[in-house]
Amino acid sequence: MTIHQPDVARFRYAVAQSIHDHWGLLMAEGLVLLLLGILAIVVPPIATLAVTIFIGWLFLISGAVGLITTFWMRQAPGFGWSLFSAVLAMATGAVLIAWPVSGAISLTLLLSFFFLLEGIASIMFALAHKRELTGRWGFMMASGIVDLILAGIILIGLPGTAEWALGILVGINMIFGGVSLIAMALHARSIDPRSFAPV
Repeated sequence: MTIHQPDVARFRYAVAQSIHDHWGLLMAEGLVLLLLGILAIVVPPIATLAVTIFIGWLFLISGAVGLITTFWMRQAPGFGWSLFSAVLAMATGAVLIAWPVSGAISLTLLLSFFFLLEGIASIMFALAHKRELTGRWGFMMASGIVDLILAGIILIGLPGTAEWALGILVGINMIFGGVSLIAMALHARSIDPRSFAPV
């Protein structure tokens, strides 16, 4: 099947217009993630149960915000990976709230699994944005790489990492994710969709 040049130009224009029109949603999601990340680092893990439930709510809220913004921007590139990431965060949060994991090691293993999948999803999301000429995709790529590194740190350091990893690593993950979304939103705001308009 041959793709005609005017079709490609129209598609790029539609993508640029969608990203420009919805930069505020990216900004809102980024700010929420940034604030939740700071909260995760500041609040000390007093008891495993309290931390489990707290982190569960953090994942649930951030996933819900991501789900809403993903559906509002469904024409933007990387929709499937963004949707996967939001649903994964919500599912992880629901499990932690409904059945608090007994023991920090079990929770830490669950968290490392989340970081592994989230890192892959973020990298794929960044690559989708790179293909569609979305600026600042490198921030999202860096966020995905950081997630993979965090997963490795947790797994290699067990069982010792179970004592401190939960709040700090979740906070770092959310801060990197939030900053990358804010950077992408600021770039999207500056895009002039007319420069992508078909001739």
